[in-house]
Amino acid sequence: MFNPLSLASDRRVTIAGREISALSREKTIVLALIIQLFIAAFSSFLVVGLTSLYDPGSAQGEIEVAVSGDQQGKLLDAADESASVSATVYDSRAGALAAFENREVNAVVTARSERTDQGSRIAIDAAVPAESFETTLIVVTLRELLSELERTERGERADFLEFTPVERPAQPPDSGDDFTQYFTFTYTILIPLLLFLPPFISGSVVVDSVTEEIEQGTLALLRVAPVSLTDIVDGKAFAMILLAPLQAGLWIALLQFNDISISYVPALLLFVLAVATITTAIGLFLGLITGKRQQAQLLYSMIVLLLFGAAATLPEHPARTAALLAVDSPTATTFGHVAGFTLLAAAGYAVVRWYVGRLDPESLS
Repeated sequence: MFNPLSLASDRRVTIAGREISALSREKTIVLALIIQLFIAAFSSFLVVGLTSLYDPGSAQGEIEVAVSGDQQGKLLDAADESASVSATVYDSRAGALAAFENREVNAVVTARSERTDQGSRIAIDAAVPAESFETTLIVVTLRELLSELERTERGERADFLEFTPVERPAQPPDSGDDFTQYFTFTYTILIPLLLFLPPFISGSVVVDSVTEEIEQGTLALLRVAPVSLTDIVDGKAFAMILLAPLQAGLWIALLQFNDISISYVPALLLFVLAVATITTAIGLFLGLITGKRQQAQLLYSMIVLLLFGAAATLPEHPARTAALLAVDSPTATTFGHVAGFTLLAAAGYAVVRWYVGRLDPESLS
C-alpha cells in the first residue's frame, strides 16, 4: 500500500529537495528561468516584435514588379492585396526584362499556365537583382506576393481536393496582418526554444552539483547519513529531470493564456521529460568521470550541441517533432520519435546507474 510518509522520508526525495532548494541561490539559473518566464508570459506581443527581426520582409517599403504571362491577372489580384508590391503589366517577358535592365522595376515575375498529368498549374519565373541587401528584401516581398497567389489558388481549388487540410490555429488578435510569419516563428522557433531550454539547463545544473560535491569533499559527508552513492545520484537526477517538464508545463500554460493554441500537451511533456533524462544522464556521467567543473561543463556543452546537430540526420529533428505536436499535425514518425527518445532516456539512465554501482565511493573523496 502506498504510504506518503514513507515517500517523504525517502533519502532520494530529501536529496532532491535539497537540490531544488539550492537552485534559488544560483543567480545564473534564476535569471535564465526569469527570462523564459517573461518570454512565455508575454509571448503574444513579444512574438510580433521578434518576428520583425526574424522576417526581413517586415521592413517598410514598396517594390516595383514587372508582371507578364497569360496568368498575369492573378498576379495583379495578389498584388492588390499586398501593401508592399506595385505591379506594372508588360505584354511580353522580354519587355519586362528590358525594363528591369533599365532599373525601371525592381523585379520581374512571369506567370503562365501549364498542363500536367494531374491537371493545370501556374508556373512562375522570377528575376531579381544580383546578391545585395536589396535582393534580400525583394525576395522576401516576392515570397509574400506568391504566398498570396497560392492562398487564392488553394481557395479556388478547394472543392477538388481529395483530402481535408489541417486547420490552422485561430489567429491571435494582435498577430498583425501577416499571420504566416507569426505562425512560423511561434511554432518552429519560440515553442521548441522554451521546451528544450529546461532540459539543457537541467543537465548543466547536475554537472555543477556533482562536481561541486566532489571538489569540496562533501560527497563523503553525505554518505555518513548513511546514504549510498546511488541514492545521492538518484536524488540529484530526479530533481533536475522532473524540474524540466514542470517548467515546460508552466510555459505551455502561459502560451495558451496568450491565445497560442498548443495540442498534444501530454506527449510534449513526455518528450521534454525524455530529453531532460538524456541530458541529465550525460551530465551525471561527465561529472562523475572528470570530477572537475570546468572540464565537465565544456564537455557537456560540446556533446549536447553535437547531439542536437546530429539529430538533423534523423527522419525528424526534435524541434520539428515538438512543432508538429504543438500544431496538431503529428505523423507516425512524430510519435515514433517520442517513443524512441523515451526508450533511449530509460536506457541512458540505466547505464549511468550501472556505472554508479561500480564506482568505489572512497575514490571520489
